[in-house]
Amino acid sequence: MTRDPSDRTRSTAVEQLEALGLSTYAARTFVALVSLGEGTAQEVSELADVPRTRVYDAADELRGRGLVDVKQSSPKRYWAISTETAGRHFQQEYDHRVTALTDALDRLETETNTAEQRGVWTVTGRDTVSERVVDFVSTADDEVVYMTAEALLTDDIAEALSSTNARGASIRLAEMSQSAEDELAEAVPDAQLFESLWDWSDTPAGRLLMVDWKKTLVSVLVDGNGAHPPEPRDETAIWGTGRNNSLVVVLKALFTWQLGNEYE
Repeated sequence: MTRDPSDRTRSTAVEQLEALGLSTYAARTFVALVSLGEGTAQEVSELADVPRTRVYDAADELRGRGLVDVKQSSPKRYWAISTETAGRHFQQEYDHRVTALTDALDRLETETNTAEQRGVWTVTGRDTVSERVVDFVSTADDEVVYMTAEALLTDDIAEALSSTNARGASIRLAEMSQSAEDELAEAVPDAQLFESLWDWSDTPAGRLLMVDWKKTLVSVLVDGNGAHPPEPRDETAIWGTGRNNSLVVVLKALFTWQLGNEYE
């Protein structure tokens, strides 16, 4: 038997509201009220599959979050704020929590985390590797040297390169396909291009990154398992920091040879 599309929509909405911190009954109640416009506890109970006595608790929870208003009638009637207002409400709350989390973690971060990292670290998954690239590029003070397969060039990375260049750091990019070069030329018009070490179509290499000649990342494309990410080709990267880090030393020598420059 095919499931009613509206049931799937309500289920999705409930799941997301739970993920944002609402109890199951509160999430079901809010979704029911959005569908009804307004309603009594009995009407909500029938639509949301929530015991009527629990609708009152759920309504109190929603009222405390500013998501529902109550009409003091007999019986009481409940009204849900608009979906647009609800979206802004949760976005503001989410942004506040992320800011609070970041501030707390920044205070906990030890000096070790910002000093030279010993050894080489591994990260797996295309999206996660892209996040590391954005993070590393965003910390650059002087120079970024970047080589990448076209398929791995995301909008977030292009934006990070553009922002870093705007702060005064120079950007050096390996030659890629014409479409990728055109995209980066628009995002980072001052970027300098240099000849790539290889033909990207003939190698499993993913990307090479050097930031300020003391932080580097290198990745390869591998066969994915279809789980995360869903693409058949996944990505694994290793990275290291510190001028004496073994990976940094090797990649620095490679880039120095490729670029024809001497770096201290």
